[in-house]
Amino acid sequence: MFVTCTSCSVEANPEHENINRAGAFAAPPHHKEVEEKRMEEVKIYLSEAEMPRRWYNIVADMPNKPAPPRHPATGEPVPPEAFSAIFPMNIIEQEISAEREIAIPEEVLSFYRMYRPTPLIRAFRFEKALKTPAKIFYKYEGASPAGSHKLNSAIAQVYYNKQAGTKRITTETGAGQWGSALAMACNFFGLECVVYMVRVSYNQKPYRRIVMETFGAKVHASPSNNTKAGREALAKDPNSNGSLGLAISEAVEDTVTSKDTKYSLGSVLNHVCLHQTVIGQEAKLQLAKAGLNPDVVIGCVGGGSNFSGLSFPFVRDKIYGKQVRAVACEPTSCPTLTRGLYKYDFGDSVGMTPLMLMYTLGHGFMPPGIHAGGLRYHGDAPLLSQLVNEKLVEAVAVDQLPVFQAAELFARSEGIIPAPESAHALAGAVVEADKARQEGKERVILIGLSGHGFLDLAAYDDYHQGKLKNFPLPQEEIDKALHELPPIPANK
Repeated sequence: MFVTCTSCSVEANPEHENINRAGAFAAPPHHKEVEEKRMEEVKIYLSEAEMPRRWYNIVADMPNKPAPPRHPATGEPVPPEAFSAIFPMNIIEQEISAEREIAIPEEVLSFYRMYRPTPLIRAFRFEKALKTPAKIFYKYEGASPAGSHKLNSAIAQVYYNKQAGTKRITTETGAGQWGSALAMACNFFGLECVVYMVRVSYNQKPYRRIVMETFGAKVHASPSNNTKAGREALAKDPNSNGSLGLAISEAVEDTVTSKDTKYSLGSVLNHVCLHQTVIGQEAKLQLAKAGLNPDVVIGCVGGGSNFSGLSFPFVRDKIYGKQVRAVACEPTSCPTLTRGLYKYDFGDSVGMTPLMLMYTLGHGFMPPGIHAGGLRYHGDAPLLSQLVNEKLVEAVAVDQLPVFQAAELFARSEGIIPAPESAHALAGAVVEADKARQEGKERVILIGLSGHGFLDLAAYDDYHQGKLKNFPLPQEEIDKALHELPPIPANK
């Protein structure tokens, strides 16, 4: 009788010294190298059959339920139907839902299968470069056709708009990842797409504009002359860099003054964070295949959808007692979570939206023109803000130069040039890896690599030319913007 070695299909005599008492084949010395390689797989994949079929809604598990949006004039909670001027009711229902899981429509799943599940990759070379005992994994959302995580929500939102009879969708975009994703999704479903792109990014990242236009979108630099909000901003400052808040104002104004048009937001709101939880759910399954749980989950934060999508399934574990940290990394030039106030504020710059309870730098805040355009937002997702306020999520701010240092080290180690936004997570991971090195303790670090930077090479060129600087925000600028917070009773 012979037993086959599962490593290399070599048959062995059962009397062989490497057959253990249970009858299993114990790899002889010449098989050890095969076994070691097998244990150190670089990429962990899921099959399409293992892809999540439901989005996870953290509202169901939060210790305290979220505060409602409020009317700016009365301070009273805003009823769901008040949002119907800009969103279809099927999306509003998701926005206010407290159900733990929401089924992903089959048509959305069919588009997800174009690129999901995305790989979880062990960053062996990055670990070696950092000389850390930590095990570093990154969930790579740059594998999507749009080059970032944004397609996860874009497909869902356009699907629901199509079901509701919407013909035209307006939106904002910072660095262009969201605009590219929404343009692609609108093309798939046959809807018109209009994008207001923050002017500084419009100028810095012309290829993102070209991507949007290739998928049929109409792209305007914001502030623009198309809207009252844009014209007023240009009257105040003809050279305005713009901001995500101002681009939101323009897109919302376009929506309410146009026929058959709805607005789509790329981050911040509950339903956007909901759609992104496919990321964290997949990552949990992939780490489980390796027999691991993360000690720390790290992602970049602008409006919060990428970080929320990765971290919320793990934050749920923390709520129920598991030891895991979630660390949100933001730029020091736009330090919403680390230096803002937890108050009610408008989601846009000119005050067209209801008030949301979130960390904010003030809706009139105009951030410096850093290359991480997707992180230049005055507020943050209300759900994420509440979790930070309740100490379930940590927040750190990172300077621009260490961000690009981490990005370049990662590129030279792993062969992927990350988006400047995503590189903030890498900078945070470098800090955690260094702590592990100093303590001599192994830990598992999970990074959300939300997108590639192949269309952000001008930023890297500026870094190489020594043109980039750190932009730690002066406190007087924050104080000035916060002075404009709405004076409702809930803010006192």
